[in-house]
Amino acid sequence: MEFNKEFATLGGGCFWCLDAIYRRINGVMNVVCGYAGGKTKNPTYKQVCTGETGHAEVVQIEFNPNLISFKDILKIFWKIHDPTTLNRQGADVGTQYRSIILYHDERQKEIALQSKQEHQKYFSSPIVTEIVPIKEFYPAEDYHQDFYRKNPYYPYCVYVIEPKIIKLKEIQI
Repeated sequence: MEFNKEFATLGGGCFWCLDAIYRRINGVMNVVCGYAGGKTKNPTYKQVCTGETGHAEVVQIEFNPNLISFKDILKIFWKIHDPTTLNRQGADVGTQYRSIILYHDERQKEIALQSKQEHQKYFSSPIVTEIVPIKEFYPAEDYHQDFYRKNPYYPYCVYVIEPKIIKLKEIQI
């Protein structure tokens, strides 16, 4: 059976969090953790962690736009991380943890800019999320893929990811 597919590439802290969230969304076909927004070709996790590659930890989401829109993908994005903190999410600090939307075409760019403006009213501080074109996406190492499902009792999963999954249940899309 043929279906339409689109891609969304987002960073909002550790990619394990976004990966665990978006895998639970109806209409999402696949999620891949990776790196984007930097200058180094084929970076490793160790390189990205130095902050010298310019890359952010991101997820690339393959979705069926007949089942979920890019706008709804972003609605979830704004609610599951803090887009007002520069280069950090909670205890994860560094440019690799920045809030970023890497758009795939001009339509996504316009939706992202409008969505950012619409969601600003929910935050007392300015949203610092970058909205930039996707140039390259590099999949992360295999052990990062679907980390939460594979390691549900890992402390980071219990204390950081699990509360975000609980919060997801409150989001109306």
